[in-house]
Amino acid sequence: MGEDPLITAVRSGDEDAVRVLLEDGADPNAVDERGTLALCLAVSAFHSTIAGYLVGGGADPDRRLPDGTTPLLRAIDSGSIGLVFCLLGDAALTSEATRVELLARARQWHEMGPVAMLRQRTGASDEVERVRIRDREWFTDYHELRLGGLTVRDGHTGILTVLEKHFGLHLGVDELAARACALEYPDYDHAVWSEIVHTLARRQDDETWEAAAALRGHPDPLHRRFGAEVLVCLHLEADLTNVPSPFEQRMLELFLDWAKQEQHSDVLAETLVGLSHHEDPRIEPLGLSYLAHPAPRVRARVLSTLRVVNSERSGRKTFTSEGLNALLALARDTDSSVRHVAGYGLAYSLNPEPAIEDTLADLLDDENQQTRIWAVYGLAERDDPRCIDGADRVGPVDEYESWSWILGAPSRYEQRQREREAPGMTE
Repeated sequence: MGEDPLITAVRSGDEDAVRVLLEDGADPNAVDERGTLALCLAVSAFHSTIAGYLVGGGADPDRRLPDGTTPLLRAIDSGSIGLVFCLLGDAALTSEATRVELLARARQWHEMGPVAMLRQRTGASDEVERVRIRDREWFTDYHELRLGGLTVRDGHTGILTVLEKHFGLHLGVDELAARACALEYPDYDHAVWSEIVHTLARRQDDETWEAAAALRGHPDPLHRRFGAEVLVCLHLEADLTNVPSPFEQRMLELFLDWAKQEQHSDVLAETLVGLSHHEDPRIEPLGLSYLAHPAPRVRARVLSTLRVVNSERSGRKTFTSEGLNALLALARDTDSSVRHVAGYGLAYSLNPEPAIEDTLADLLDDENQQTRIWAVYGLAERDDPRCIDGADRVGPVDEYESWSWILGAPSRYEQRQREREAPGMTE
């Protein structure tokens, strides 16, 4: 007898097949030849979308397993915030005993740390293998830690934060800020930092605003950056609703003043990012004042402060003459990350100046592949034939599908050229 088709689809990570099979009546509690539930297979492979489909189809995340765990406990152990989110049920229907067990498990991983927990679980004393990975289902980063045949992600502090919120535990801004700033990797791309920031931003209240704004005066720059990110996300979360953001004007005034006075480059860069979500004539001159800042991170954020004269739905836009000159200067920066940002800005510029095409052509040999991609795209959009030669210099692209429209620009340019040259075409 062959393997259950649902098990096969789960093993292969085929989300569409799992969804269709469940819709057609497949048993969400199917097991493999060893008796392992489909949901546990999804958890062990970090397939949060598939796990969500299975739970939605009737799989029980709280089912007690022979080893005493449950699929949800295993998701907590995995360190994947997305997995836990997909397996969480209605808090009101969760027993007190289950709440206590889930919170205790997450708190144990948070307090001991994943390395110590892995050593405790495996008894191994070997060096822990650590790899930075991208969770492409949730667009966040983790480190995967591997030891003694076990693999986990370092998202346990974020999982604890998710569970606390889910079960109605309201931690203060200062406590969550301390938690975020104590992380081994306190950067916005990391899933845990992002989860803590957004947990606060979703509160959408004045108490959170005031406490986050007060972090501007904190002596630790990491706390100040955390406060700035929470304020930005408070405003952005509000923008997702159909009512005007109650934080818009006070955020603008706060960040204009903060950006003038902040000395730490990471925090200053975050305030410039915050200003990018506003339209005010004071923003561009302030951003241009940092064009020669010693920190590449700050110079790269100048683009976000430039005033847009007009824009198209495609994302292409016209900059002021001062803003365009800044972009052209940034494209010649000594730092690759700054040139990358400038290349992106120039690729989407509607400004007609020929200097843009020449500058994009200069970026065709940049060391950063994405910079080369944006240079090719920008030239193709301007019907500059140098895009064809530039496309040959891009090289093999990982995740081609994500870039397919951008990478297809030279082909579209050639098609336009053929149509213009076809017989019967008029000027």
